Amino acid sequence: MPEIVYRLDHNVAVVTFSNPPVNGLSHALRMGIADALARAQSDGSARGIVLTGADGLFSGGADIREFGTPASAAEPTLRRLIELVESSVKPVVASITGPCLGGGLELAMAAHHRVVSADAKLGMPEVKLGLLPGAGGTQRLPRLVGVARAIEMIVSGEPVRAADLVGTRLVDRVVAGDPLPEAVELAATAEAPHPRARDLPLVEPRLAVLCEETRAKLRGQPLLPAPLRAVEAIEAAAGPFDEGLMIERRAFVELMETPESKGLRHAFFAERTAGKVAGVTASTPVRPLEEAAVIGAGTMGAGITVALLDAGIPVRLLEADQAALDRGLARIAGIYEGQVKKGRMTAEERDRRLALLHLTLSHDDIGRADLVIEAVFESLEVKRDVFLTLDRVMKPGAILATNTSTLDVDAIAGFTRRPADVLGLHFFSPANVMRLLEVVRGRETSPDVLAGALALAKRLRKVAVVSGVCDGFIGNRMLDAYIRQAWWLVEEGASPEQVDRAIEAFGFAMGPFRVGDLVGHDVSQAIRQHRRASHPDYRVSTLPDKLCALGRLGQKTGGGWYDYPDGPRRAVPSPVTAQLVEAHRAEIGVVSRPVDDAEIVDRLVYALVNEGARILDEGIAARSSDIDVVYLTGYGFPRARGGPMFYADQIGLDRVLRRVKEFARNPHGDPGFWTPAPLLTRLA
Repeated sequence: MPEIVYRLDHNVAVVTFSNPPVNGLSHALRMGIADALARAQSDGSARGIVLTGADGLFSGGADIREFGTPASAAEPTLRRLIELVESSVKPVVASITGPCLGGGLELAMAAHHRVVSADAKLGMPEVKLGLLPGAGGTQRLPRLVGVARAIEMIVSGEPVRAADLVGTRLVDRVVAGDPLPEAVELAATAEAPHPRARDLPLVEPRLAVLCEETRAKLRGQPLLPAPLRAVEAIEAAAGPFDEGLMIERRAFVELMETPESKGLRHAFFAERTAGKVAGVTASTPVRPLEEAAVIGAGTMGAGITVALLDAGIPVRLLEADQAALDRGLARIAGIYEGQVKKGRMTAEERDRRLALLHLTLSHDDIGRADLVIEAVFESLEVKRDVFLTLDRVMKPGAILATNTSTLDVDAIAGFTRRPADVLGLHFFSPANVMRLLEVVRGRETSPDVLAGALALAKRLRKVAVVSGVCDGFIGNRMLDAYIRQAWWLVEEGASPEQVDRAIEAFGFAMGPFRVGDLVGHDVSQAIRQHRRASHPDYRVSTLPDKLCALGRLGQKTGGGWYDYPDGPRRAVPSPVTAQLVEAHRAEIGVVSRPVDDAEIVDRLVYALVNEGARILDEGIAARSSDIDVVYLTGYGFPRARGGPMFYADQIGLDRVLRRVKEFARNPHGDPGFWTPAPLLTRLA
């Protein structure tokens, strides 16, 4: 519950506000701060006022759960609270520690002075929710830091370290420790008239040029409305302050109703909701994790190792022979060396992390680890041998995790005498970069093991989504449907580059054929072979198998669906692939037809939606928003569209179902592919 603490310190009213976890400026908290301000105004003992947040942070901003509800418009609104601060007859000083973001920074800018801890971060992240600052941020920030920096902070949404703001009017003092004592001293001695950000002149001869340059840059990016509207509001700051506020407010209200903002806000809440897992509560014990082991030093194993080392977790890395271990060490060292060269890490920090790594060729050397993650070849037989050994060597209570992307976690757990200790931790490549961690809960996985996996994800700064056991879990099971449609589209008449262009124009980071070249076609071929063997009725194009037969395995061989004459960054349409496609169509008796981009997008996206509905109906995913999180954080689905399930809801499930039934009349491919998911039919 929000809490306000009012106390006097050297004739200064110190108002400390608390609303865990980020001191969000909810209606209740705004009321409490307003009451405390009124008390301070009438308190004859108080010469000045200090506003400060509890728990080492100022405020993460407005409570976005209230957006669009009566609470957001209830008095005092954030705009009214800011007016109360700015118009105070007594000096108001903001004492800022930790994050000071969005509405929190808008509140701080209304204060007459700001004393800031050196490690504090100040920012305006509203564009990440498809919005702009709505309580004067676009008008006050340019006056306090200059137009160029204000544009950068508001349009990027990235926070800035307090130390980088020294010399601007945004910070009066930056202190190494707790800023509260200096804030109290400043509030006690500040002389009238008290400076107000709204009264500062905005003198920037290049205002129009800076705004136009920013617009030009934005036009080269995926066109979202919020950054452009923010530039418009900043440009208005050159005029009368109240007129600029009106322009900002109008833009904020209009942006709230855009599909982009709705999608981004859904994504924000979906990530936070994903952590709520049935059977795991705050009282569920969490197994300790002081040391980890990784089996397999290939690309995935090396990435997992780096992710663990980055979190400060000592790692024992195991390989079958010295040559493989040496290659793994070279991969890990190369990752860190690249970060040092780019200035993202000091050489000292690199050495500190590498010092946590212990290389070994002996299974007996990993037995004391609290967690072991296997990242070996995607074969049930290989994993059987690994887990039989782990069952023998690992200490009681150790968590045994498999990084499999498709295999049966229950079968793997059955190779041990401790299936309650086993679960899947499906990392995405590169494992040290990708945010998604699919946590696969086996039939017998114990709650404390699951709680330990969720705690690990937080330490690794990853978004964990819990999946049940099925072939491919959530992400790859849906991806299979998406990819199969992409291949059939090419068989019917589209080209790989047309499919990629269409889905990238929709907003995907990369199209399916570019992704295939990046991952490597030998990997997907192994998965196809496994599925064909385990599911005789599995229907899929043989075109990618023919690509593999030509030795075109993707970027790793210099060519796949595309050619890469200048290296992996530039994919060029391949004459070899075009000839292969034509020969394949002739062999299977398909006459090429024109395929428009709208059909490409609908078939790919609705394939995801239909399979996602089956996954939800089967209980593999706990909620539809979990499926969205998987695709937003692991598969490049456009964040502004909120994920495949949210997108389907927004455009209408009746429309989705109608298109699915239309596609079912297409005789090409798998006749049963477009059978509508029962849940989709019920909801539509």
